[in-house]
Amino acid sequence: MDPNQQAPEELKIWLHRVSELSAENVRKGIGGPFAALIIRDGKIISEGTNRVLADQDPTAHAEVVAIRNACKVLGNFQLEDCLLISSCEPCPMCLGAIYWARPKAVYFCNDRQEAAEIGFDDNLIYTEINLKPDARRIPFIPVPYAEARLAFRLWKEKEDKTRY
Repeated sequence: MDPNQQAPEELKIWLHRVSELSAENVRKGIGGPFAALIIRDGKIISEGTNRVLADQDPTAHAEVVAIRNACKVLGNFQLEDCLLISSCEPCPMCLGAIYWARPKAVYFCNDRQEAAEIGFDDNLIYTEINLKPDARRIPFIPVPYAEARLAFRLWKEKEDKTRY
């Protein structure tokens, strides 16, 4: 990422806010130096900061927290008409959550290389995702179980399901 690159003028207010939140998060000891905003129609719908330490929750990343809050506010599990502004390039978990939420765009400030340089290195996860389950560092063991297929069959046959 080129540090001399100029941010688009219309994003500067959001980039300032997300940067402010991420620094505040470090000062308060709530979690890592990460924050995210969900913007809709030029307004902040939700803010999220990394709450891993405060909540003792490894999934409480800024983007996930912001997505959860925005979905509650909007009463919808998708954010198709929203922007996500993040203080850092989303990690693999957050990337998955973002794709499920379907915002129209994601803007981020710091990149994954910069995150790795301060101790937040996601390369192991990016590598592990591409491996077959039996080749991963943490064993992923398939256990076929007939009763577990019932819910899948019920979903397949459900006529009034909401697809997502």
